[in-house]
Amino acid sequence: MDKVTVTIDGITLEVPSNYTVLQACREAGIDIPTLCYAEVINEIGSCRLCVVEVDGVRNLPASCIYPVQNGMNIRTNTPRVREARRVNLELILSNHDRSCLTCIRNTKCELQDLAERFGITDIEFQGENVNYPLDDASPAIVRNPNKCVLCRRCIAECQEVQNVFAIGAVNRGFDTLVSAPFYVSLNDSPCISCGQCITACPTGALYEKDHIQRVYRALADKRKHVVVQTAPAVRVALGEEFGMPVGSIVTGKMVAALRRLGFEVVFDTDFGADLTIMEEGSELIERLKYGGKLPMITSCSPGWINFCEKYYPDFVENLSTCKSPHMMLGALIKTYYAEKMGWNPEDVYVVSVMPCTAKKVEIERPENMHDGLQDVDAVLTTRELARMIKEAGIDFVNLPDEEFDQPLGMSTGAAVIFGATGGVMEAALRTVSEIVEGKPLDKIDFEEVRGLEGVREATVTVDGLDLKLAIVNGTGNAKKLLDKIRSGEAEYHFIEIMGCPGGCITGGGQPIHHPNEMAEVRKLRAAAIYQADKNLPLRKSHENPAIKQIYEEYLGHPLGEKSHHLLHTHYSSKPLYKVTR
Repeated sequence: MDKVTVTIDGITLEVPSNYTVLQACREAGIDIPTLCYAEVINEIGSCRLCVVEVDGVRNLPASCIYPVQNGMNIRTNTPRVREARRVNLELILSNHDRSCLTCIRNTKCELQDLAERFGITDIEFQGENVNYPLDDASPAIVRNPNKCVLCRRCIAECQEVQNVFAIGAVNRGFDTLVSAPFYVSLNDSPCISCGQCITACPTGALYEKDHIQRVYRALADKRKHVVVQTAPAVRVALGEEFGMPVGSIVTGKMVAALRRLGFEVVFDTDFGADLTIMEEGSELIERLKYGGKLPMITSCSPGWINFCEKYYPDFVENLSTCKSPHMMLGALIKTYYAEKMGWNPEDVYVVSVMPCTAKKVEIERPENMHDGLQDVDAVLTTRELARMIKEAGIDFVNLPDEEFDQPLGMSTGAAVIFGATGGVMEAALRTVSEIVEGKPLDKIDFEEVRGLEGVREATVTVDGLDLKLAIVNGTGNAKKLLDKIRSGEAEYHFIEIMGCPGGCITGGGQPIHHPNEMAEVRKLRAAAIYQADKNLPLRKSHENPAIKQIYEEYLGHPLGEKSHHLLHTHYSSKPLYKVTR
């Protein structure tokens, strides 16, 4: 890469010729403030908080989009720059809903951080302060236009990364608004409820639909047996909400905190993941053996399912019929476990702690009900659980580790890796290979399906058959792969698709970091997931003794009649827009 020489605040350095001034400043150790900037996906220079002075340039250019040139002299902290940044920030704040104390992002808001950084104690300008109605019709996501700063990061995430196009900028000038097309609710739009817009938003303009109060009501109801289960990705992210390093594994502390919150039983969704492998692995074997619909595509990610039903309905038959792990476990808690405990299933209340906002939609799907009951009654995101723990005054960091309840709290390393992209594929390969070949694996780690690239391909030989595999994360990448299959450019036997970039570790309900930090966050959380796998004594789903027990006592065998009734579902084409009159 060619280099150019620039001077920044008196410091001369060489930087790549394709750098922007912002990148050069950061290489020089200078933190330029930004609000709208998200590397690669949203470099638009709209907020004007990153302005700098450049010799020979009359105006103050936005450093995030201004390219470096050889010999350029840049000044980042002159009176003119400071005044421009301050005025621009005050203008943004002038028509912003500043009810910070009651905002869901209070103390975790980038706009609030900038106001503190610039010492904003009074705002010279008075904006129009239009009071837009709250869009809360979606079961998963709430949109508050009054908190929006028009940074367009959510739009970039939805359109450029996820390729969903559920939201965009409508109107012009002072009337500009981020909205679903035609001003419809998110619930009536192409939104797939993945929640990636929430993680991109710097303020409280987008957030998950609250289930905390319904959980509190259930916990207070003496007639209810409230059972909670936790997803694999939650244990490697929850600690961040309490100041612990990214990638800290906090499984034991999480279990202890849930008991202190009053949950009667604490189970592990990883048991449901092991069960998913037994059912989904058997389904794959059956399709390969009897000429079923191929490629078979995983169905664990509800955001991906929503995307498939709306954008690629011709692939619905390729989807595995398996419910996702927490739905399987919810169904068993209300049947198998309730029966063992002598509980009335109608009095059992199941709460799932998930890294995902789309799970809030998933639990309301009529296809996921059994015998007139929802499999799961409420979904708390990782962030919601953290808020409950803080409200209860629990000293999370210093909690002693506790274990999940049994038998539905027993799981394997294969289940833990569901939390990272490629994990479902690897877990399936560990079990399918041993079942088909009838002998233990020589090597348990299928590293060829690991990684954080958007689309990965691998070929694994099982009993003489070369299985062609694809692993995808993010629906934008799913679109690329499915288009290749449609055109006949590619053929596969088995595909894993996760709706969120990186998989569940960076789901829409996980602790929020700036988009520019997410690449490193994904790496650290994924590393923690694979470390948690290695820490467990059993690493193959079919070796889980509790799984063996439930088939012997209750389910019979994978793909059996009872399994189909409780653990499987169906999907169908869905319209992009709901038409209401």
